[in-house]
Amino acid sequence: MTVRYVSTRGGMAPASFSDILLEGLAPDGGLVVPETVPQIDAATLERWRPLAYPQLAVEVLSRFADDIPRDDLERLVLAAYTADRFVAPEIVPLTPLGETLTLVGLSEGPTLAFKDMAMQFLGQAMEYVLDRSGTTVNILGATSGDTGSAAEYALRGKRGIAVFMLSPTGRMSAFQRAQMYSLADENIHNIAIDGVFDDGQHLVKAISADLDFKREHRIGTVNSINFGRVSAQIVYYVWSWLRMTDALPAAERGAATIDVTVPSGNFGNILSGHLARTMGVPIRRLVLATNENNVLDEFFRTGVYRPRTGAETLETSSPSMDISKASNLERFVFDLLGRDPEALAAAWRDLDRDGVLDLSEHLPRFATEFGIVSGSSTHADRVAAIRAAHREQGVLIDPHTADGVTVAERLREPGAPMLVLETAKPAKFPDIIVEAVGAPAPIPAHLVGLLDAPQHVIELPADEAAVREVIRAHAVR
Repeated sequence: MTVRYVSTRGGMAPASFSDILLEGLAPDGGLVVPETVPQIDAATLERWRPLAYPQLAVEVLSRFADDIPRDDLERLVLAAYTADRFVAPEIVPLTPLGETLTLVGLSEGPTLAFKDMAMQFLGQAMEYVLDRSGTTVNILGATSGDTGSAAEYALRGKRGIAVFMLSPTGRMSAFQRAQMYSLADENIHNIAIDGVFDDGQHLVKAISADLDFKREHRIGTVNSINFGRVSAQIVYYVWSWLRMTDALPAAERGAATIDVTVPSGNFGNILSGHLARTMGVPIRRLVLATNENNVLDEFFRTGVYRPRTGAETLETSSPSMDISKASNLERFVFDLLGRDPEALAAAWRDLDRDGVLDLSEHLPRFATEFGIVSGSSTHADRVAAIRAAHREQGVLIDPHTADGVTVAERLREPGAPMLVLETAKPAKFPDIIVEAVGAPAPIPAHLVGLLDAPQHVIELPADEAAVREVIRAHAVR
């Protein structure tokens, strides 16, 4: 069956994967979703069990990118997941974290963050689509820390692509800033915005909603609203279930389930888990973990979504989750409302009007039907989790992963395997690591000296007109 993509708000003609790969928002302001989510059964999962990660990625992505010839898709995927890009031989290693938790290693890529898992494929796929169509694209994105560097490292030097990445001034770690701002490639343009992540995200949405400007300058996005990223992230959920059930007798595997804790601020990572579960991967529960910016935790505990302002967004020691407007939540609400675009559009009109969306009548379904529960943690929790993992298992984890470990420990249930998705390497966040264990995490050899490299960044107010001028001046034609 051919997969076609539609908008959550109903105002977009069905399109192919290649058509939507370069887009951010749908033309009607909604988000792109598959018209029908592909399904996989137990027999298919068993056939996939012997596959290495790149081959598994081909199988999963072929369900979503079925307009790309199989040979071409395989070439793109194999170019993305290579030994010179990912340190671990298995690409995604699973590491026991004591007797009760398992850490899913998603930070083995070039920028030491889980975003590499999707971005490396996206960079290959976007260049392929542009070459086939003879067009160009100007990527406009906003980052709270890791998306920016992962996107820039995936797209640097790519033909027909320029990147304009907004980041919040002073809100990222020094390592995160150095990873982005030290790039000197002509097609990379870093823009530091005087504000928080949500201010940058708002600018991206506002500019993307101007269809004339978007078409004139060929604006695309690689933020988590890009479905190409969402689809590539599904792979490691499938991989994790396969590896966790490898040791079981064949007769028991099909009935075996896992719980997965996902640190998430923008709902993109856990959305991929939701789609994996919808496809048929035996995930019992998805446990959403936030920091003190707990808008998503509040929603999944109460059914009330209450985005906050930039002034209300706290600056925390897990800065990549300092987000108070979860861009991908619209895709979940679309499913929650029966995939009814009219109901979704009405809900978002209520949100725009009132600043709050009350879906508490659906609250019981969050856990029973969709398997999603949630929790949040504090700075003290993160320090304690980092210290305990280091002392008891000899493993250093970053603060976002520590948010996940904290919530996973609280919500795990006896007899249910609990996985925690790693988000980044601890070297990216030296201050909290020093506080927790008394010394910074070692910096990988290939990144030593990064903090001393010259930095290239354009500083701007959170002003739409100013960002537009930078795009006009540097867009690839």
